[in-house]
Amino acid sequence: MTTATSRHSDRRISPVFVGIVAVMAVTGWATWTGFAEQPGVAVFLFVTAAWIVSLCLHEYAHARTALHSGDITVGAKGYLTLNPLKYTHALLSIVLPVLFVILGGIGLPGGAVFIERGRIQGRWKHSLISAAGPLTNVLFAVVCTAPFWLDALDGVPDTFRYALAFLALLQVTAAILNFLPVPGLDGYGVIEPWLSYNIRRQVEPFAPFGLLAVFALLWLPEVNGVFFDAVDAVLRALGVSDWDTYWGQQLYRFWQGNPEIPAQ
Repeated sequence: MTTATSRHSDRRISPVFVGIVAVMAVTGWATWTGFAEQPGVAVFLFVTAAWIVSLCLHEYAHARTALHSGDITVGAKGYLTLNPLKYTHALLSIVLPVLFVILGGIGLPGGAVFIERGRIQGRWKHSLISAAGPLTNVLFAVVCTAPFWLDALDGVPDTFRYALAFLALLQVTAAILNFLPVPGLDGYGVIEPWLSYNIRRQVEPFAPFGLLAVFALLWLPEVNGVFFDAVDAVLRALGVSDWDTYWGQQLYRFWQGNPEIPAQ
């Protein structure tokens, strides 16, 4: 029997998530003030922690939307606590996305909350559940770039500015990749309820390989160029320049040596 107390505990914010937010806040302060002797280390910890926070919010958005759409099991699974250790595949949702950021500077879509779709009625609800995650990345990108498109950068230290720009790049890449209508990604989940049963059955076996196929295509210079041209176009529309994202990534990769950042 589910009690009010158990329901409350199912939705209590996890200390793990609070700890990640604390790391983000402290290292964000260090990045802003220049407190750290090596600014790249502070930028690395700040951006990585903020990226993990965004991954948690991405999965939370899927779960919360599913809860209000009819899947009341998401609470008992721990998905509403924002604890990344509760995901079905923590490796896919947290470890690999962070690894891809470190190695390639690209926002890998996570995704490992198990939604019991049979409990949910209505195609619009299924589409909204799938869209909720990448829409969180879109919102995160808008917040990160607010100082840029509001023309409110006066007084913002360059190091913090570049860190925000790189974090915004990660959010934009994650949103674009997630919205691709490829089996296994959220974009396909948005359109899947509107496809015929036969098409869904034919596509289903390819879902586990959709993300791998996308990243294989991104290795092709032509595809990679088109993809990052789209990312840059979105960032420019939000007021973020190539200069900002370049130096953000240079600072993030502190192990390559602390770069001398020229004044704009």
